[in-house]
Amino acid sequence: MTVVVLTHCPVGLRGFLTRWLLEISPGVFLGSPSARIRDALWDEVRQYAGNGRALLAYADNSEQGYAFKTHDHAWHPVDHEGLTLIFRPSERPAKEPSSRPAGWSKASKRRRFGNRTP
Repeated sequence: MTVVVLTHCPVGLRGFLTRWLLEISPGVFLGSPSARIRDALWDEVRQYAGNGRALLAYADNSEQGYAFKTHDHAWHPVDHEGLTLIFRPSERPAKEPSSRPAGWSKASKRRRFGNRTP
């Protein structure tokens, strides 16, 4: 089983993929081509994706049972002790250090834990 997901790619590339795969949703293609055809399709996708992003996921004889490749994604596959994981770069802005953490005032402790007087 092979899945190709395209985002912001030219319409002609989507048309090319429909020769080999079924488009089950806009930009999502599904099929069972041979490994040789799958690799040829992925080469075409990478060549003609332009400014778009692409993801290829396919069944594989590995521990996970699948493998995937990405093109121009912010998230990247990383091999970690034989397993392929996704590395997601942090996009959160750095917080300014405050004098005390939020939610640790005496009033918030009383609300959270109830009025416990010794």
